[in-house]
Amino acid sequence: MLKAQNLTKKYGEQTALDRLNLTINEGEIFALLGQNGAGKTTTINLFLGFVEPTSGTVSINGISVTENASETKKYIAYIPETVMLYPNLTGIENIEFFSSLAGFKYNKEELSKFLSKAGLQDAAHNQRLQGYSKGMRQKVGIAIAIAKNAKVLLLDEPTSGLDPKASNEFSDVLRELSKNGTAILMATHDIFRAKEVAHRIGIMKEGNLMSVIEAKDISANELEQLYLQTV
Repeated sequence: MLKAQNLTKKYGEQTALDRLNLTINEGEIFALLGQNGAGKTTTINLFLGFVEPTSGTVSINGISVTENASETKKYIAYIPETVMLYPNLTGIENIEFFSSLAGFKYNKEELSKFLSKAGLQDAAHNQRLQGYSKGMRQKVGIAIAIAKNAKVLLLDEPTSGLDPKASNEFSDVLRELSKNGTAILMATHDIFRAKEVAHRIGIMKEGNLMSVIEAKDISANELEQLYLQTV
């Protein structure tokens, strides 16, 4: 679903991403670890089509992002560190608005089911987002991805600022999406969350993908040591 081949991004003399080769399959959760400036967000922005590569190719479901950005966006849902939603609208109204932009039309019962599937408690569905916690807003973002039937989910620091309970709930939702075939790329600083939820983990440094590890083959402590040795 996601593929980068020799993907490079330069800003003047600075190389933000250096010849990245990465493939993420349907139903796979891939976590990118690295310090600020390692290239994690640049990678996500290239898949989103927010920036153009200096060289190399980037594709979603076999479609070039550079040549067909509008087509690839049909497959994508994106959840940044701070989810941009409308605080004066309720959870249901937000998901109704954003799913309609993608060409979907649902009734209130269907919209409520999407929110429940994302883990948002029923009592909050008709409350305005200005009273939501960050974890609740993240769940609305996930619900929008479900409503859009997104095949690819791109996440940039999704658990930053979440308490342990909200982080666990978020991980549960990601696993469920993975079971249903969604390909997930998650940029994170959270080593232990990456180990817990991802199938594979990549460690980035200065624009380079230094290591790719099968999560099942390494303990959280071993991953932490490898990360510290790398960065």
